[in-house]
Amino acid sequence: MNALKRHRLLTRIWASDSGWKRCFTTVSHTDLGRMFLGMAFFYFAVGGVLAMLIRAQLASPDAAFMGPDIYNQVFTMHGTMMMFLFAIPAFEGLAVYLLPKMLGARDLAFPRLTAYGFWCYTFGGFMMLTSMLVGLAPDGGWFMYPPLTGPAASPGVNTDVWLLGVTFVEISAICAAVELCVSILKFRAPGMSLDKMPIFAWYALVTALMILTAFPPLILGSILLELERAIGLPFFDAALGGDSLLWQHLFWLFGHPEVYIIFLPAAGLISTIIPVMSRTSLLGHGWVVASVVALAFLSFGLWVHHMFATGIPHMGVAFFSAASTLVAVPTAVQVFAWIGTMWHGRPQLQMPMLYILGFFATFVIGGLTGVMLAIVPFDWQAHDTAFVTAHLHYVLFGGFVFPVLAGLYYYAPLVTGRRRFFRIGEYAFGLVFIGFHGTFFAMHWVGLLGQRRRIYTYDADTGWELINLISSIGGFVLAIGLAMVLLDLALNAIVAIRGKRNPWRSGTLEWSMMLPPSAYNFASLPRVTSREPLADIPDLPTRLARGEGYLAVPRDGRREMLTVSTTHAHPESLVVYPGNTALPILMAAVTGSFFLSLLFKIYWFTPFAVLAVAALAWRWVWGLGSQTDEEDQEIGFGETVPHAMQTDRSQGWWGSVFLMVADATLFGSLIFGYTFLWTIAPNWPPPQWLAFSVWEPLIGVAGAAVAIIAARQTPRPMQRRSGTTTGMPHLLPTWQSLLGLSALAAAFIGLLLRTPLPTEHAYGAVLCVISAFGLFHALLAILMLVFLVFRIRRGFISSRRRSEVEIVKLWINYAALIGVVCLVLILSPVLFT
Repeated sequence: MNALKRHRLLTRIWASDSGWKRCFTTVSHTDLGRMFLGMAFFYFAVGGVLAMLIRAQLASPDAAFMGPDIYNQVFTMHGTMMMFLFAIPAFEGLAVYLLPKMLGARDLAFPRLTAYGFWCYTFGGFMMLTSMLVGLAPDGGWFMYPPLTGPAASPGVNTDVWLLGVTFVEISAICAAVELCVSILKFRAPGMSLDKMPIFAWYALVTALMILTAFPPLILGSILLELERAIGLPFFDAALGGDSLLWQHLFWLFGHPEVYIIFLPAAGLISTIIPVMSRTSLLGHGWVVASVVALAFLSFGLWVHHMFATGIPHMGVAFFSAASTLVAVPTAVQVFAWIGTMWHGRPQLQMPMLYILGFFATFVIGGLTGVMLAIVPFDWQAHDTAFVTAHLHYVLFGGFVFPVLAGLYYYAPLVTGRRRFFRIGEYAFGLVFIGFHGTFFAMHWVGLLGQRRRIYTYDADTGWELINLISSIGGFVLAIGLAMVLLDLALNAIVAIRGKRNPWRSGTLEWSMMLPPSAYNFASLPRVTSREPLADIPDLPTRLARGEGYLAVPRDGRREMLTVSTTHAHPESLVVYPGNTALPILMAAVTGSFFLSLLFKIYWFTPFAVLAVAALAWRWVWGLGSQTDEEDQEIGFGETVPHAMQTDRSQGWWGSVFLMVADATLFGSLIFGYTFLWTIAPNWPPPQWLAFSVWEPLIGVAGAAVAIIAARQTPRPMQRRSGTTTGMPHLLPTWQSLLGLSALAAAFIGLLLRTPLPTEHAYGAVLCVISAFGLFHALLAILMLVFLVFRIRRGFISSRRRSEVEIVKLWINYAALIGVVCLVLILSPVLFT
């Protein structure tokens, strides 16, 4: 088969639908990456317009441009859009688009999950954007501190829009994080061991793991605050055993790691671009990877950095102050590695390097002001002033936007296949750099003079007038510069001339394909022996196009990809991807109907939305698998591998593991919240304890034990001579597990019925949430078991096709463990008080 015929066959197999259906049915990572980036920059533009409205209001004292109510909505939506609708989705878009190409893969691990995440992000963002257009936008700040956002102080739906909209959008972030973790660890080119991965993949892996462990506390906080607003459960009401500081802890358990979740992908772009622009390799590659991991760990120990003014005990303040200064060490390791790389090489001052130099000048200032704010006496003086706002923008704009703009210029030839012709970008960079520093350096100054953040006006005799005018002028210069950047990129993408392959002479795999990339990325998968395979084998693109790699022969119209061992990247199994489908957008729309029913208080519709989501999830999974066994498949170089459905550790099993990481983090946050209220909140102990009964723990623990033991004894279904699975005799352990989980669910139902009235004290409210959490997991495992029974009866499971059995076993064990821990949490205080 020649290269042209292979290209045509693979294009026919992997292409998205044509015409208007394409964006609604595509599951291609290339399409979805572009869609993520396009939507993220749309929200970036909207957030920028809101920023200009803020600067117009503050340009002069006693301005009447906006009233306080509208101003509160504007600055709340500005922060929300930049943090939740631009920064994280922009990272998701970059990672979704680039990682398969960098890793030598044809797509990500779960293409439909990527599409579902995109539509959840889109619908959730439009829900919040629409609220702004009708005057019901959130107005409590992007941090939503209670009691100002509680039912008494904020009785409208404005706060509910934020709580439900952000939670809806965060589904997208969790989906992307699971997708990226599995893809990076299991969907690499054969031979690409962990030490040979591109540096950006390391940054993306650490960032994805941080999302899985940082977003759940905010999701939990949003759920608790919405429950307080909707049905009166007093988690944050001090008069009824709650505490508003619990929200701050949950929010900043997310919020401070969020800063590094935003920064690390941008740092990954810098670590990718600087060596190429300097014609050398990255200095201290191993040290950079170690510093990224260290930075991720340290970021989770800094959340109280934002709460020094809330009355934290002095010992805790000292600890978190020291930790906040310590985080500068791994950041400095990366900065010095980048400087050393440029010193060792011969940097070329192309457009990407301009923005990287702008990053150095800006981010270092942001880092130094961060160290200043880590010093407690200074923090007490500068807390809630414009100085903090300026520091935040120096870190986030300097640490994310500048590198992302560098990345856009660096990867524009890859995306468009064209080289730059118009030279607007250099002028745009000058305006962006001058405008940014004019805006936010002045904000440092006015903050030190005492201007509070989040104020909508100020008096004429404060001495802040000229500084605010300078800051506002700088803001408009910055906006003009950013508009020119987008214009430059658009003009060069549309009307510039065709460029050559690999214009930067990079050595990584994303430049070894045709430009712009084809639907399948690689005609055959490369076998990797170093970090820069294209530098080692300059004619690698030609070899791969000729089929001199893995999976060179298209088979039966199937979208095929390999999974590899986690550490050494030895081929393990063959994955067949599903084709184009509208199921993700339909699933996201039904998920959105669930959130809308809560927003508009149409609670009778909520169960129907939940059932519809479950039905679509059933349909989603039912289309996978096969009713016949397959022999091991030839993949090239004389190697054969089994089909992924005939392995114990399929990509679905790995995806479940990472989803459990997020779920366990949410559960850990719930335990933290329970402990915090118990030990810190006022009005404890509660007026009424849960009456102890031996029946719930006995039934629940026994049911969990039966479920786990039966799951372990579940044999791989034996086969008759005809090749079909045997029936009921081999389903006995499955029914036993089902009985055990039903007993566990019954125990939680009993506890919910006996819990003290949850609206009278936070104790009863917390017991309700813990019981509901355990019940949800038991019901989820029951649903999976019922699904497995149907799959066995329909012949989808055999002694070889066993991957689904292993996934269900994993969830049974997890649900049983969660159930037992929930029972211990609920009943231990009753026994020991």
